[in-house]
Amino acid sequence: MKLALRVAAGITVVTTLGIVVALLVPSLGFFAEVPLTDFLLGDRWAPRFAEASFGVLPLVTATLWTTVISLVVAVPLGLGAAILLSEYASARLRKVLKPLLEILAGVPTVVYGFFALQFVQATVLREWLQLPTGAFSVLAAGLVMGIMIIPTIASISEDAMSAVPQALRQGSAALGANRMQTTVRVVFPAALSGIIAAVVLGVSRAVGETMIVAIAAGNQAVMVSDPLQQGQTMTGFIANAALGDSRVGSLEYDTLFAVGLLLFCITLGINAISIALVRRFREAY
Repeated sequence: MKLALRVAAGITVVTTLGIVVALLVPSLGFFAEVPLTDFLLGDRWAPRFAEASFGVLPLVTATLWTTVISLVVAVPLGLGAAILLSEYASARLRKVLKPLLEILAGVPTVVYGFFALQFVQATVLREWLQLPTGAFSVLAAGLVMGIMIIPTIASISEDAMSAVPQALRQGSAALGANRMQTTVRVVFPAALSGIIAAVVLGVSRAVGETMIVAIAAGNQAVMVSDPLQQGQTMTGFIANAALGDSRVGSLEYDTLFAVGLLLFCITLGINAISIALVRRFREAY
């Protein structure tokens, strides 16, 4: 059994190293021809034009817009659902609500993408709200991404809050605090490390989401300054460009790996921050 566990752990490490090598080798060829500063600081992304430009900032700004919008939706709704399930719902109601909430996590992301394009963008934003937007927007993609990651934040946060010892709640009630005061001032701080981990996991999922942004955000790589604009995210570019149109080994082909490596580094940085925050606010009982 120990040998099997070691093999399982070793496969995980080898797989991670394989991903790094697969991204790094073509990226080194790309950066041999395109300076790193031009890639990271350039504001024009046109790798297939006659006058090619490889500034990745347009992809980064669109990714940031969709991620921030999704967090604005998912964090309050997810934490609210977690508080309801952990502190207010009866055991019978929790058995019904939690599976219903987690059904959202099982919906294919391509379905979310068409929902964002056909309903949120076309019906809600353009017809009902009469907003001056086109066929695509980062707002529609971000809103639906927020709905998608609600179960992730809610489920992990609810587990963290349920793990808080009941004695803390009883002590707070004995001091005269009502249920909401106990939740906000006792349970929430005690479960803060788990809640932070849930939010950061939601951020990682939003940054790495592909199908929703590829379908609903648009394919125009521009500096996004308004959520009503369309924009191409990093994952959206990879999904649209990796269709066999670029010759293997060409500079255009290597842009896929350069953007993928940047996305990997961003996700790695988010996870490192998450680990540091979880260790900082962890409570042991």
